[in-house]
Amino acid sequence: MSCRRRRHRRHRRSAVASLHVGVQFLAMEGRRCLLSAARPYMQIFSVFALTPPPNFFDRATYRRLRRYLIVGYALYSLLILGFVIRMSYVNVVALNEEIREFHLEDFTKAMGRVQKFVLATMGIANHLNMLLNFRRLGHIYEDIADLERKIDNASQCFGGQPGANSFRYRLAISCGLWLVVLVALMPPFTIKAMGPWVTFPNKILSELILIMLQLKCLEYCVFVVMVYELVLRLRHTLRQLQVELVDCNQRDMLQALCVALRRNQQLLGRVWRLVGELERYFTLPMMFLFLFNGLTILHVLNWAYINQFNPDDCCRYVRIGNCMLLLINPLVACSLSQRCINAYNSFPRTLHRIRCLPVATNFPILSMGLREYCLQLQHLRLLFTCGGFFDINLKNFGGLIVTILGYTIILVQFKFQAVAEQSVRFIPNNKSSTNNA
Repeated sequence: MSCRRRRHRRHRRSAVASLHVGVQFLAMEGRRCLLSAARPYMQIFSVFALTPPPNFFDRATYRRLRRYLIVGYALYSLLILGFVIRMSYVNVVALNEEIREFHLEDFTKAMGRVQKFVLATMGIANHLNMLLNFRRLGHIYEDIADLERKIDNASQCFGGQPGANSFRYRLAISCGLWLVVLVALMPPFTIKAMGPWVTFPNKILSELILIMLQLKCLEYCVFVVMVYELVLRLRHTLRQLQVELVDCNQRDMLQALCVALRRNQQLLGRVWRLVGELERYFTLPMMFLFLFNGLTILHVLNWAYINQFNPDDCCRYVRIGNCMLLLINPLVACSLSQRCINAYNSFPRTLHRIRCLPVATNFPILSMGLREYCLQLQHLRLLFTCGGFFDINLKNFGGLIVTILGYTIILVQFKFQAVAEQSVRFIPNNKSSTNNA
């Protein structure tokens, strides 16, 4: 009986301890409004094997259970990767059959194979990135949670921050709405263009893979929106500092405001380093996404030119919608990045207004802190890049449009040359046939 009582007490203690850990985790999750708002999006992306589930980074999950979940998700990701490679092969076979029917001798076959190869390579790159940067993603989550907590604590003296519902609303408008539109419009714009050589089950799998690859851009957008929210909160605190400094004449209060200004400067520097970590995490996926979308648009335009005189072509307007989706998806990422950059670049204007206040000239410590803050903003410029190869902003998106138009003109010129060579070959054959007659 005594052994049973001891075992019962041990079970009760372990249950109370696990309940205490769970309560602590729920309290921490409640404070992390950014991550809790982004959690449903991350779960959707994890279903498509784009990112590990958020549960893998919860400390409340038992280690043994977490290991089993990681092993199971790794097998699931390998299964998804196998489907990606198989669908690429199926689409290459269907492309060869379509090229034989149209008797195409130009580089259409090579372009189609390159596009399918980039599709498979993009899937492999996404899975390798998820494997190699697993710990980095966990550190990114920790940095976001810690930054949010410290920014909120630093703003408590100035009335706090706006509610979490505003962030959920911005996230839903920026990412959730486009997620619904992309998933709803991608199948109607692409399933008809696959041709009769791809069976209906393979078409469904191909659609899921195409949606999966495009959703990687939305995962990037979710993190950009979280960074934008952190920048907005720091800017809100800085503007509250400006309001407090207008009528502040007490020396102790001025010293406290200088400390708050210094803390705001340090937190903004941490946000800049967080953007660098996001750049390293998304370098390969975003690079392949821009490459794949550009090649796919050229491939679609090539087939639109081939079928321009085909009266039975049923995909004429569908191809336009497909190209628009492939252009709008990176446009959303570029516009959100540009919005975050603009919010970051608005800090020098606020600092300039503070420097114009009379208290800044009368208090040397404040003027030195403002000068140091301005120098930091001049050296630490916020940029969203793909490993330094190109920037992700509206200027780069304009360059992408110009590049696609340039390659489209080159493509049309090659087509005209092929038509001219074919007509030149046809004329001697016609003359020889008339002479024989």
